[in-house]
Amino acid sequence: MSLYLEHINQRFGKTQALKDISLEIKTGEFIAILGPSGCGKSTLLRIIGGFLEPTSGVVRLNQQVYSGEGTMVPVEKRDLGMVFQSFALWPHMTVRQHVEFPMKSRRQKGLSEEEKEKAVEQALESMGLTELADRYPGELSGGQRQRVSLARMMVGLPSLMLMDEPLSALDAELKLSMRRVIQDVHRSTGSTVLYVTHDQSEALAMADRIIVMQKGQIEQVGTPRDIYLHPKTEFVATFVSKCNLIPGVWLPDGFQVANTDITYPAGDIPGVFRSKGFYPVRPEQFRISRREKGIPAVVTNRQYNGRWISYSLLQGQKQVQVVADPGEIYEPGEKVQLIYTA
Repeated sequence: MSLYLEHINQRFGKTQALKDISLEIKTGEFIAILGPSGCGKSTLLRIIGGFLEPTSGVVRLNQQVYSGEGTMVPVEKRDLGMVFQSFALWPHMTVRQHVEFPMKSRRQKGLSEEEKEKAVEQALESMGLTELADRYPGELSGGQRQRVSLARMMVGLPSLMLMDEPLSALDAELKLSMRRVIQDVHRSTGSTVLYVTHDQSEALAMADRIIVMQKGQIEQVGTPRDIYLHPKTEFVATFVSKCNLIPGVWLPDGFQVANTDITYPAGDIPGVFRSKGFYPVRPEQFRISRREKGIPAVVTNRQYNGRWISYSLLQGQKQVQVVADPGEIYEPGEKVQLIYTA
């Protein structure tokens, strides 16, 4: 069952939080809604979930209107589950009681008690919570509490799973393991997942498609590969791909870097960059050299990350970011050349 958003607008007083959002989300897709704080991504998720009525526009699941056209289907009557950033667990309820809770809804009234119990046991087992079933939230780690939230969401096998920055409160190592858990949940249930995040690495690693938002509007929709390798706007290039926007002049057959005689191939660069006199170069597309001819720059910062080194450099008046192989080390203050390698 496909989910359709048709010309969704949302206003809060004089502020327009969402501007003419239209999308089709297909059954079983994992969609990441990516953007900075305040871009409208959580507002969009709340509208889809039925927690907020749009100012205008329609949300429908196939032919059933969920919101709009004078209709507002209550949250509990929508075939969905939700996981929040804050876990949203009740301190007086055990792990098992949390997972059992959705099975008491009217949506599950067609199931026998035996079927409900089996669903709860399967959810607990799939999240590795069977041995923790009688514990309370205060006795659990952050990762365990998030597993409870996931088990509670998936126990009723909703067709739509909404996740609002579910990993933002976890440490870096735990985030990586929980990403795998969420991907496993998606594969095992076949549900459609809408996953809100401001973390580019989460969106790129997990999603089938990414919706990039800024200021209440959609900037670009595409696969992680397309979004990363082929950004269509200046915002997507800098926010997702971390592109350096190199200034210069576009020629009929290429691009000449400002204040140099160095030219780059024309390539498949969108018109928005051409019109502004920019050439987008991702951090890994630059190589640093002491000897070869390139764009002169000065190293300002170095961060060692094991398999690579992240460098910040000053090129003219602009900061440039480069991800380099750790084989050769460059010191802050050192004058170097930047070689475009794509």
